[in-house]
Amino acid sequence: MQNDLQKALDILSKPGAVILVPTETVYGLVCDWEDELARKRIYELKGRSENKPLAMFAASAEMAVEFGARLNSDARILLEKFSPGPITVIAPGNEKYQTIGIRIPDYEFILELLKKRNRPLASTSANASGLPNVLTPAEAVNELHGQVDLVIDGGTLPSDAAASTVVTVCEKSCRILRQGPISEEAIKAALYQ
Repeated sequence: MQNDLQKALDILSKPGAVILVPTETVYGLVCDWEDELARKRIYELKGRSENKPLAMFAASAEMAVEFGARLNSDARILLEKFSPGPITVIAPGNEKYQTIGIRIPDYEFILELLKKRNRPLASTSANASGLPNVLTPAEAVNELHGQVDLVIDGGTLPSDAAASTVVTVCEKSCRILRQGPISEEAIKAALYQ
């Protein structure tokens, strides 16, 4: 994986670069957080509507704040309790992004990539929009509308792999938008006990 890490670092330094990567949940597409050309390519590759925001992969809550997330106490508690792990916390953003979904993946390759770059990645699952999550790089490559710049092959992910739990803390009380591996009971226990 060290060789893959260097390749990924080199490719992500080029404008417009998009990489297919494994995570502890599903295969995903990533690019530099601030690379608008690459973000546009991700939407095209997936056939995804541009009104659906990309999530931020960050190495830490501090990195997310540095790049525009405004973490309230609920966001900080959830990230501290369940990260790194399969939770995406939607928090208020800066002027550019009204809200930002932050995830600190529990996958060594991604965490190393984030730490070495010292910058977040924009991310989304690698399936074509509207289709089920993909568990192999070959499935992803077959579904996408075009080529990615690099494929990191993490093998076949477990068949019961589920996309992260998505919870918003932008309202008065937190709300789960997508149920995933972390239950509503666990989230409520972390916030209200």
